[in-house]
Amino acid sequence: MAPILGHDGPVSDPSYRTVRLGDGRTLEYLLTGEPAGRPLVFQHGTPGSGVPFPTMERVAAERGLALVLPSRAGYGHSARHAGRLVADVAADIAAVLDDLGADDFVTIGWSGGGPHALACAALLPDRCAAAATGAGVAAWQNGGTLDFLAGMGPENHEEFGFALEGEAVLRPYLEAEAVSVGGGTVAGLLEGLAGLLSPVDAAALSEEFAERMVAGMQHGLVNGVDGWLDDDLAFVSQWGFDLGGIGVPVAVWQGAQDQFVPLAHGRWLAEQVPGARVHLEEAEGHISLLRRLGTIVDDLLDLAG
Repeated sequence: MAPILGHDGPVSDPSYRTVRLGDGRTLEYLLTGEPAGRPLVFQHGTPGSGVPFPTMERVAAERGLALVLPSRAGYGHSARHAGRLVADVAADIAAVLDDLGADDFVTIGWSGGGPHALACAALLPDRCAAAATGAGVAAWQNGGTLDFLAGMGPENHEEFGFALEGEAVLRPYLEAEAVSVGGGTVAGLLEGLAGLLSPVDAAALSEEFAERMVAGMQHGLVNGVDGWLDDDLAFVSQWGFDLGGIGVPVAVWQGAQDQFVPLAHGRWLAEQVPGARVHLEEAEGHISLLRRLGTIVDDLLDLAG
């Protein structure tokens, strides 16, 4: 399969916007769905970026929602925020909402985006009506209540091991990995993720989700691995907010066949977030769970009221 995006990624798409943040950085985001509706902020995985997502666009438009797909700091054409914590995403999302003229929103965080959705619930309680994590990662700094790496594929063991050693060790590893996962083909993606794909996820990657995953990685890494690196460093650090203090309605979705982020992470998150609505799906994995997006969004809107 040929590369899905060119070197400069999708920023020529007129639906892309750029917002200047309070510290002078710029952040890109894609606006689709029903632009005048309530924003649904979809927070991408690690690595990734905000790229067109036809299934999610259709789900949002059918429900009258504006789909907002930001690229986190350091990904795509969003400027780097070195040393960022997971908590720092809340101010960036607030700036995007201000740019849209929106008062409130709902958010879904997928995989590495999960903690960032929870940060919005914790730190933007007057604007975030509800949040959901899909295959979301738990906290590394968890006081020994979860074996973070148990059940993950070997690639994740290696990556997080380097993250614990710091940027100087992690960066060359990610730069080497970017050659395969950011190379722009589904075949390259399958090869790079071989140890993480359960059978149900390998089957799901033969569909639209494979193309979007490739596109998100390719665009996310177009200017280097800063976003990926800073995500990993943030994951093995304190997140910067208290899960137990979240008062916004939260749903936790996790698949039992997930080798990227095992089911135990979903169980742990469910225990930490007060009153979380929990969906532990026995037949789903990390990627196949995306096929439930319509149900996940309906559940999120029910929580938001």
